[in-house]
Amino acid sequence: MNDIRTTHAELHWQASRLALALTTCVAVAMVCALLGSAWQLVAFASPLLGVLVSIRWQRPAPDVHVNAEPGALRCFETEQVRLAVWATADDGSPVELTVTAPDGMVLDVTTDQAGRLEISASADRWGRYPVMVRVDVVARGGMFSGTATLVVAEVFVFPIAPAQSTTLPRTDLLDRLGTHLTRYIGRGVEYGNIRTYVPGDQLRTVNWPVSARRGALHVTERLSERAADVVVLVDSSDQPRGPATEATERTVRGAVQVVQHALRSGDRAGVVVLGAKPRWLGIDIGRRQFYRVLDAVLGAGDGFEDTTGTLAPRAAVPSGAIVVAFSTLLDTDFALALIDLCRRGHVVVAVDVLGGTPFEVERDPLITRMWALQRSFMYRDMGTVGVDVVPWRGDIPLDQVMHLVPDHRRLVGGRR
Repeated sequence: MNDIRTTHAELHWQASRLALALTTCVAVAMVCALLGSAWQLVAFASPLLGVLVSIRWQRPAPDVHVNAEPGALRCFETEQVRLAVWATADDGSPVELTVTAPDGMVLDVTTDQAGRLEISASADRWGRYPVMVRVDVVARGGMFSGTATLVVAEVFVFPIAPAQSTTLPRTDLLDRLGTHLTRYIGRGVEYGNIRTYVPGDQLRTVNWPVSARRGALHVTERLSERAADVVVLVDSSDQPRGPATEATERTVRGAVQVVQHALRSGDRAGVVVLGAKPRWLGIDIGRRQFYRVLDAVLGAGDGFEDTTGTLAPRAAVPSGAIVVAFSTLLDTDFALALIDLCRRGHVVVAVDVLGGTPFEVERDPLITRMWALQRSFMYRDMGTVGVDVVPWRGDIPLDQVMHLVPDHRRLVGGRR
């Protein structure tokens, strides 16, 4: 069932065109009557003056409410959504509505038989798009006109991430059945080793050809396949104009791609958004979780948790979770949040989405070189405390970038 959002219009009242025209006619007639001693003009202006005086006993200004069905819509880029908008006045006065399109959104507006506005909306880029409506209503016998501009609905356009695999940091995974192949012996389908049978081994693991050749029972060991908990950290802090602002596109698309791949692989995924309005969504599995993550990234609905402070809440990042962060790394608080997660024992990978210097205009080559050196020093310092930083430029796939992350698995039998 679609929800209906009702918004009260706070109208700004002023004299209507009719009132201004009548006032002008009365004033001109009275002036001409006084200057020309023409009493006939007074008789002409008297009915007009009576209409103006009648404002005092006209009906009061109406209350106007604008309705939108549904009040919030979700779609992907270039996808069309439909909504209906109509207005009601408590005294039955006619209300005129004019829909305005926000930047980046295309609207197609038609009127149905009931007088409602049927709107088709689409956008080529992800984001939050408010549907704005201008309200015009005439009251008090047509003597006053009221206007208001308000948001009646919101369209949340989700980004489309490429359907590509994304390599997770190589680390010891949780002891939960999944799809990631490990080098630990357990339940799986990949061959691990052959050893001598010991009491307690299941008969279905007996390798009969090898047992026949060696004259004793031998069993086949399989490598276990485990699942991962993946938490994506998104930097939503204000960015300076220029390359840093453009990098927001890679931040959102990269976060969606990691979550999409994790959920398709049977892993649990969640998201933490740090910045002006921190929020988080706990890890879960399934297709529904993917849409809940999209809602949390764009701040749509109420399916996520709000938080305060600059650090990731402990409830949002369970023990053993892998943290993949997307940021320009220009905000110190976000870097401190990454260090805090590393101290909690998580494997933390920061993807630097800044595709160069953050300067909006071209700088001196020496300044650019100094900036690059400072950036490399920051990579080194972050790596020293356990946060791996990898740069991501828009012209290479994210999966290639994730292959640069060091191996964090513990030694098993003297080998990695």
